[in-house]
Amino acid sequence: MEDHNKLSQIAPSSSPTDIESPQRNPQDDQQHENDDDVVDYTQRAQWLRAAVLGANDGLLSTASLMMGVGAVRKDVKTMILTGVAGLVAGACSMAIGEFVSVYSQYDMEVGQLKRERKEVNKAKLPNPFYAAAASTVAFAMGAVVPLLGAAFIKEYKVRLVVVVGVVSAALIGFGVLSAVLAKASMVKSSSRILVGGWLAMGITFGLTKSVDSIAV
Repeated sequence: MEDHNKLSQIAPSSSPTDIESPQRNPQDDQQHENDDDVVDYTQRAQWLRAAVLGANDGLLSTASLMMGVGAVRKDVKTMILTGVAGLVAGACSMAIGEFVSVYSQYDMEVGQLKRERKEVNKAKLPNPFYAAAASTVAFAMGAVVPLLGAAFIKEYKVRLVVVVGVVSAALIGFGVLSAVLAKASMVKSSSRILVGGWLAMGITFGLTKSVDSIAV
């Protein structure tokens, strides 16, 4: 009996209130906040990516079309009409393509969340309407650059030089912007996009001239 009492005194008594509840780690909370920030940044970057790509495509495709037609037609009206047609067609194409692409991504992410039985928060999902609008406006703004460069110059050769000059300046600007967004080298980024633009305009001009010369 005495031994039993001694053991009772030595053994610590335990009760549900003595069991410590698991402590929340502040680092985990900070990690969750950072994850939310990343998601929000990704969604904000969705329209920015579409805008940058749309403006670059509008600039380069419209300028190449104008240079191609300018290789066989020297009047300013034909070149401007070609640029306007390229602006309208390209803006519509960009809007539809971006809408379909982002909507497909939206459907896939919603389906994945439903399979995982998670809450669908539309505010954190890609918005196809924003992406389509951003692409359309950006494409039109990029396409306006060569149009303005050629609109008021009647001399054929001078017009071609001006179009190449203003497009080159705009391409360098897009290269710098891309480098800033990607935190990459401005010189390399600008050089790549500038050389690519020159190739596009030069190939379009040369091939159109060749096709016209063989009277197809």
